Parts: sequence; C-alpha cells; structure tokens
Amino acid sequence: MKVLLISANRTEINMRTMPLGLAFIAEALTARRHSVKMIDCVGVKNIPLYLQERVADFRPDIIGISLRNIDDQTMRNTQFLYKYDREIIALARKLSDRPIILGGAGYSMFPDAILADSDADMGIEGEGEAAICTVLENLEKGDPLDGIPGLHIKGRSGAGKRESIRDTRNSPLPDPDYIVPSPVTADTWVPVQTRRGCAMKCSYCSTASIEGRILRKRPVEAVVEWLTRLVKTGANQLYFVDNTFNLPRSYALSLCRAITGAGLGITWRCIVYPWRVDEELVSAMAQAGCFEISLGSESADDEVLRLMNKRFRREDVAQASALFRKYNMRQMGFIMLGAPGETRQSVEDTLAFAESLDYDMLKVTVGIRIYPHTTLAEEALKQGIVKPGDTLLEPRFYITPGLDGNWIREAVAEHAAHHKNWIVG
Repeated sequence: MKVLLISANRTEINMRTMPLGLAFIAEALTARRHSVKMIDCVGVKNIPLYLQERVADFRPDIIGISLRNIDDQTMRNTQFLYKYDREIIALARKLSDRPIILGGAGYSMFPDAILADSDADMGIEGEGEAAICTVLENLEKGDPLDGIPGLHIKGRSGAGKRESIRDTRNSPLPDPDYIVPSPVTADTWVPVQTRRGCAMKCSYCSTASIEGRILRKRPVEAVVEWLTRLVKTGANQLYFVDNTFNLPRSYALSLCRAITGAGLGITWRCIVYPWRVDEELVSAMAQAGCFEISLGSESADDEVLRLMNKRFRREDVAQASALFRKYNMRQMGFIMLGAPGETRQSVEDTLAFAESLDYDMLKVTVGIRIYPHTTLAEEALKQGIVKPGDTLLEPRFYITPGLDGNWIREAVAEHAAHHKNWIVG
C-alpha cells in the first residue's frame, strides 16, 4: 500500500526536532514492502499548498499523521499547539477520502479525546510499528480491525490493549534518509534513541502513556552500527532522546565505551537522571563525545522530591553537577515550582540552589502541566483543581493550594534578573 506519513509538528522548541518516531514507523512499513513517503511540516510556510501538492502527487492509500507537542507546557500565555495539528488533520481529510490514522507522543496521551475531536478515522496509542503494519495487512485482506493492540477506531468504544515491543529487533532502526536533513549544517542535531520506556514513575510524567514503564534496550552493537551510518551522511552532532541516558548505568557505560572504540568522532548531548552518577561513567561519556547534558533536578527540597516520587535528593544533584562540571560538559538545568508540598521556603531554596550550581542554561517552569493517568492528576482531582471527566486535552496546570502563583513568578523574576541564561515559563 502507498502510505503518506505526515509529521504535523511545526514548532521548534530549543532546537529543530526531527520526526524520529515517525521514522521508526516508516522503516517498519518499508520492511513490509509498503511504499512510504514521509513529510515534515517544520519550516513549511504554506502548509495547505504543500500538502495539496504531495497528496495529489503520491495518491496515498492511507495517511498517517504524527502528533508531538499538545502545548508548550507553559502556564502563563499557554500555546495550545494541538489546534494546528487539528488543522492539518482537517486538511488531509479535505484532500483525501482515504483512511487517516493518528499516532505519536501527543496522540498517545489523549487518544480518545483527540480522535473524537478530529477528522481522523483511527489512532494508535503507544508504539506504532507493529500495530500499523497489522492495520495495513487487515485492510488489504478486508479483515476487521477490531482488537489490534493500541488501535482506537472512531465511533467504537474501547481499544485493543496496547502492547510494547519487547524485542527491539522487531523494531528496526530507521534509515538515515528518514531523519538526517539535507543539507547537514552546523545547526543540525540528529535525534537517536537506544532505549524505550521508563520505570521511574515520576508523579507528573507522561512517559508511561507514550512508551510504557518497561525499559527495553537495543543491543549496543546495533546502536553503534546505526550511529556509524548516520555519521557517514555528515551528521556528527547527535541528541540522545532516551529519558534517562545514564540508566541502567552498565548499559550507558558499555555504550559510551563502544562509541569511543568505534572512533566515530561525534559530539552529543543527552538527558541525565541525577541518581547514581559516578566519575567512571561521566569520564566515559566525555571520552565518547558528550559535551552537554540536560539535568532535571526539578526541586532542591527533599520532601518535594519525595512527593514527586524522585529517587534522587538534593545532594545527588549537587554531586552529579560537580562531576559534569569537572569534565567540562555544558549543563542545562530544569526546575519546576508549585508541586505538591511546595512552600515559599522551598521555592527560595530551589532558586538559590540552582544559582549555586551555575548552570549554562536554566529553564524555570511555574506550574506543572497535568497529564492523564498520573499521580499528579489524581491529586489535582482530589483537590478540585480539575473536574471529574476532564480529558486534560485543554491544558491544566497544578500549583499546590495555598501557594500564590503570582508570588512564585515574582520570586523567580527577582532571581532571573541577575541571570540572562535563565528561561522562565
């Protein structure tokens, strides 16, 4: 079948985002001998004309649309990005009478709400490689679609129970052509993923809705072979999008040593969970080419961290930051203010702690986006911050009752005035 895959995301937050998730779908479909065309809407000025030309030229049998960011997670002056995705879905429906199937991180967080709200016919919640191949196979045979894992069909209640891909060999790594732009420039950062899932269970996090809680690792040898293929295209700046690059430690260490041994000469950045970080691992990361880490410390108050269900504490963050500084890695810090247990004192302590770490960049978020199926959503419901039946598709934010959000913003502004590298949201 001819499959047109559309990455609906049009925003660039911090850096240009390549449609890595959609690339995995494209690779899976190509392996099943489907004809695939993938298009990325970032940077396209005239979306209607762009899509019209490509639909008319390709004449797809089915259209897959990937949704990424529902909003910008900012409580004040929130950008509800889904409204632009909805326009693209509506445009695809206008241009074609073929089935439209949704997927991606944004869709997986709100599958029923988005399917009911949009002009799509169906959607896949969670990992889509296996499910979309089954959908196409059944469509070709004329078989029913009911019961396909993770598949939601408009007008029908319930969905097939979603399943994670346990054996990563059943999800081939995408061809570089799907994720490396042309031309590669000094600003090109190509996303790579070596693990899926996260077992940390942070109180506010939506990762479980997207990737599940079971951590699945790709063989280090397969990852290095893939990175070698990427480098041959000229892409030598990579961004590991794994939720916690340093965990499991043994895997991260093996991967770093393999990258160094392969002599790839890459520069890369990653996300670090500030827990069980030691010098052997940090040194290996530096030798392998890591120059920048994102450190989500979130708070400097141990009680707030406990209520977030974090495994680390303030001292862990300080020790990790000192190690990365020793090895001359840039540090991008992230803190969130207003969580359960937050007080004026904990806000002041967190801001002062962030200043002491001297991050190269710090993102300060006031108010926490509430996502479905999280501990924070349950707490917000109990406290009357959200109402029963609220799908949370329209952004809702949490600030612990009794703490004035305006006061938090004033406190942040007072500190941020002395730091040009602080970004306040």
